Amino acid sequence: MPERPVRPMTVGIVGAGITGLALAHHLEKADIEYVVLEADSEPGGVIRSDRVDGHLLEWGPQRLRRTEPVDELITDLGMDDEVIEAGETKLFVYANGKLRRAPFSIEEFGKTDLLSWRGKLDVLKEPQTDPADPDETAAELFTRKFGEEAYRNLIGPLFGGIYGSEPEQMPVKHALSGVLLMEQKYGDLLTPVLKRAMAGGTSAPAISFEEGIQRLPEALSDAHAENVHLETAISEIRQSDDGYVLETDGAEFAVDDVVLTTAAEASADLLENLTDSAESLTELNYNPLALVHLRADCDREGFGYQVRHDEGLETLGVSWNASMFDRDGVYTVFLGGMKNPKLVEESDQTLGETARTEFNDVMDADADVVSVARLGRGFPAYDASWNALDRLETPDGIHLATNYTARMGVPSRIREAKGLATTLAESHATRPADRE
Repeated sequence: MPERPVRPMTVGIVGAGITGLALAHHLEKADIEYVVLEADSEPGGVIRSDRVDGHLLEWGPQRLRRTEPVDELITDLGMDDEVIEAGETKLFVYANGKLRRAPFSIEEFGKTDLLSWRGKLDVLKEPQTDPADPDETAAELFTRKFGEEAYRNLIGPLFGGIYGSEPEQMPVKHALSGVLLMEQKYGDLLTPVLKRAMAGGTSAPAISFEEGIQRLPEALSDAHAENVHLETAISEIRQSDDGYVLETDGAEFAVDDVVLTTAAEASADLLENLTDSAESLTELNYNPLALVHLRADCDREGFGYQVRHDEGLETLGVSWNASMFDRDGVYTVFLGGMKNPKLVEESDQTLGETARTEFNDVMDADADVVSVARLGRGFPAYDASWNALDRLETPDGIHLATNYTARMGVPSRIREAKGLATTLAESHATRPADRE
């Protein structure tokens, strides 16, 4: 019996951030037609890099890990010559008025002064604890499994600092779905931690590019420029007889499937006429952040530091761009977050002075303010507001590939994009030609 012919499939991708552009790249490799529509004048989404007074600054991720999905894109795009690998991979926690090295190897765990010997014993007892409960908070989970001291001095600052959030407000089912899977695989959490520690931390090096992280989405956009439409905002998505139509001011695009990679509120607006549950997306909480870039001469090496919650500082954490990537004395200070969201509303002068003063005290160095910026909807809070996603229902052919429906972080976004491209390609192979 002859095979049924299949008609060409077109995917409409809304948003030219790293997720949308990585999806476009992998769809092209799978011979699936696509179009990318982006309202902004440049690609990258939350990834932004530029120079101010000669200093290369990042307004989004400060570094990324060269995991397999990231490495594949770098190789495909011929960007190896632009890659900068991070220097000394030390990370610190500011606790009890001092910078203390966070342990990521067996040797460092034995030497760290962030934990007493009793605290270290509590960590080693983790396999004896009950499994994670999806409804407990991240703080409850970490405290129960690794002890109060480990949570307060180490895990809380490092984990909370990733999101600018408060682990006490983050249910495990939203914030730690990967941990649940890890525990199911290994039977406990200490085993995978020890496996990584024995390997010296992580096998994927931290990297950037000579002109900043935004070079990755820029290179993707350039490579697929024929199908990427910048400054093209979508006014409406409507259903058609055999798919969807994406309406813009200048044109309409007929597609079979739509992938939204946009922020929650933007996605809610676009889905308003397609599902009664679109408003659930507007309930998600984000942690507003302020980024203050400083210029200072310091002799410390490492990635930076997170601040323990009870240290009395407004600073959440600091990335040492200078030592990571030799960025001419640049340091990025993060303020606000769930800890103090109102601080982001203060003037540039107040934010700059707060960051500069606290940095000077911690680092014992004189810093100058280079730039002050705000991310009004910075990082997903992954708090109880994420329960709203349980009510979200999308029509067939509408897909969400975002940091609020899955994990955040550039490697995770690229991994999800590649997986979705595979799913769409497999779906395409079963579509009969009579759908035309």
